[in-house]
Amino acid sequence: MIPTEKKSAGINPIVIIGALFFIFGFVTWLNSVLIPYLKLACELNNFESYLVAFAFYISYLVMAIPSSWVLKATGFKKGMAMGLIVMGVGALVFIPAALTRTYGLFLLGLFIQGTGLALLQTASNPYITILGPPESAAKRISIMGICNKIAGAIAPIVLGAIALKDVDGFHARILKMTPVEKAAELGALAERVILPYVVIIIVLLILAVLIYFSSLPEIDTDQEDETVSAATAGKTSVFQFPHLLLGVLTVFLYVGVEVMAGDTVISYGAYQGIPLSTAKYFTTFTLIGMIAGYAIGIICIPKYITQEKAMKWFAVLGVVLTVAAIMTTGYVSVFFIAALGLANSLVWPAIWPLALAGLGRFTKIASSLMIMGIAGGAIIPLCYGALSDVVNSQQAYWIMVPCYLFILYYGAAGYKVKGKVRSVK
Repeated sequence: MIPTEKKSAGINPIVIIGALFFIFGFVTWLNSVLIPYLKLACELNNFESYLVAFAFYISYLVMAIPSSWVLKATGFKKGMAMGLIVMGVGALVFIPAALTRTYGLFLLGLFIQGTGLALLQTASNPYITILGPPESAAKRISIMGICNKIAGAIAPIVLGAIALKDVDGFHARILKMTPVEKAAELGALAERVILPYVVIIIVLLILAVLIYFSSLPEIDTDQEDETVSAATAGKTSVFQFPHLLLGVLTVFLYVGVEVMAGDTVISYGAYQGIPLSTAKYFTTFTLIGMIAGYAIGIICIPKYITQEKAMKWFAVLGVVLTVAAIMTTGYVSVFFIAALGLANSLVWPAIWPLALAGLGRFTKIASSLMIMGIAGGAIIPLCYGALSDVVNSQQAYWIMVPCYLFILYYGAAGYKVKGKVRSVK
């Protein structure tokens, strides 16, 4: 049975988890500014600069299963507080990284931040999915998405105003400097991120304390799983749920295109000849598109459309916008990339309830596998960066089309594939 406190918890759990999703968004979408910023400060090529996304998102692959072990030992609430503290440690690493202008330390800090987020995501996504009727899970996740993307829209503006201030003039000036002068100027540029990350550390630690002492109810998925014995009868492994495994692959591809839409659009604007002083706002437009999509989800799901139909329609929109971006130039092409935020918005909220349906006592480990799929944000943008160096930043966007087509397949048929894996004896 579902715990009584879960039924009577009211709005408080939603508010608390909403605050966590705000933090997810703020920290995650700082990467869109860090990529062009560190490319300049650490003198990187396209491939090297997208190691920012790789270091951040690969932690989900490495740490998702350990996160499930932590949650099993600590429960959801203490695990969330621990995740916030780990994120704070990652932000702390940025201080020596900036002082020494060491790209490897920046990447280490990003990996540690991603580790904390892996723990938080492993706890919070299934929590908000379980915290209410399954048919309206996409609506609840959409509400969380708005919290996430509002923070994500704010983050590039805040960090961009500090890290990328007068960056176009800066870039022109360092071309005329001696090596010693250039090193000093690049060192000063690298140090711009210290104050923002000190503030982030303080906020993360305060929120960790608030979460730890909050009234957030604990959900015992192991206990409630016994009520769905029809779905889990005879199952001994999470790998016996093919709709989950296809869902993990869908998450991998989806996060890849979502990260590309937000994290590449600033650099792509610069490729199209748009000054960085203007391009630094493009990620915010992407996230505004996502917020608009989440609002559509809150209003329409499940009253007017099902979450699987929303996934299909928005995947088709992703294909259309990607092809349009490749076939146009200048601000129009950049607009189509930014508009992918709208196409991506309702995919994530729909994947979780579809993939976790009927998993019962396997929910926590299944959530860990889903979180591992977030590593798509590490691999696919890195492939995009490599393609950009070989062909160009525009043609490299073709990598997104097969991703959206698979998302379309999952929303149409993949989530229905059940019971086709033989039982492990």
